[in-house]
Parts: sequence; C-alpha cells; structure tokens
Amino acid sequence: MSRFTPWLGGLMGIWLSASTSAFALPDWPPTLALDHALVQTSLLTRHFDPQPDHNNQQHLMGIELHNPDRWLTGVGWFKNSYEQPTWYVYAGREFPLWQFAEEINVRAKLTGGLLRGYKDEYRDKIPLNHLEVAPVLLPSIGVQWERFESDLIIFGTAGMMFTAGLRL
Repeated sequence: MSRFTPWLGGLMGIWLSASTSAFALPDWPPTLALDHALVQTSLLTRHFDPQPDHNNQQHLMGIELHNPDRWLTGVGWFKNSYEQPTWYVYAGREFPLWQFAEEINVRAKLTGGLLRGYKDEYRDKIPLNHLEVAPVLLPSIGVQWERFESDLIIFGTAGMMFTAGLRL
C-alpha cells in the first residue's frame, strides 16, 4: 500500500484543487434528457496489497447513461477479485476539472450504488456485505477525448482499475 500512497495523495490533491464552480450542483431534480451513453470495459486492475488468490482481469462490461447536467446512472458486470460474477448498479455525477484544446476534457466522477457478487467465504471481503449486497462509493478521475473516455477508479483501500470506453 505504501508505494501507492503518493498516487492516492496526488489524485486527492487534483480532486481538491478543482474550482468550486465545477462542483456546484444544478437544480434538483436532474433532467431526464439523455445527452450520451458510455459503453466501457476494464483495461488494467491492480491491488494495493496483492494476494495469490486475487484476480486482476475483471472483464468489466458497463454502460452509463448521462444527462446534460452531468448526472449519470449505470450498471456494470465484472469478475471480482475472487473470480465471482459481480454487478454494480449506480448513480453519480461528473465534475469538470480542466479542458485542453476544445476536445480534451479532464474530469472527476463520483458514483454510488449497490454491489452484489462477493459470496461465500469472500462475503466479508467488502464492508457492509451481510446480505451479499453492499453499498459502495467509487471516486475516479478521467479524460474524455472526442468519443473516447478513460478512467482511473479507486476502489477503497483494495486497489484501482483503469477503464476505457466509447460515447454513443
């Protein structure tokens, strides 16, 4: 874990250095209009404290629906750290950080939802999973270039995942 501490500190610094206007929430409730969909997959996963039984190939398949106010909802299927099929159903929001040129945007994202799939002897590997469904908050930082998007997602103190996807 200690070798990833600078990374985590740097990501938190980037997150906190963003302008406060980027984090201003629009009027509630969010619009139901669809701005775009994002279809994504996992590229690379690393555990901060790797164990011999950890799986680093999640095979994520996910889709997110985004509205014009940067709110989103999504669902993802993947193989968890112990090769068990797992679902994440969530909602969240994007926060613009920087724009380079006109087509490259850096943004943070925060999603929250329910995770189902850690079962049997691995049930206690994630907090609050007594019923094999656990609440989850996932922060990420990412870049969007035209229709391509990529994110670095931090999943608690367990690890991180790089994803890539296409806007439709």
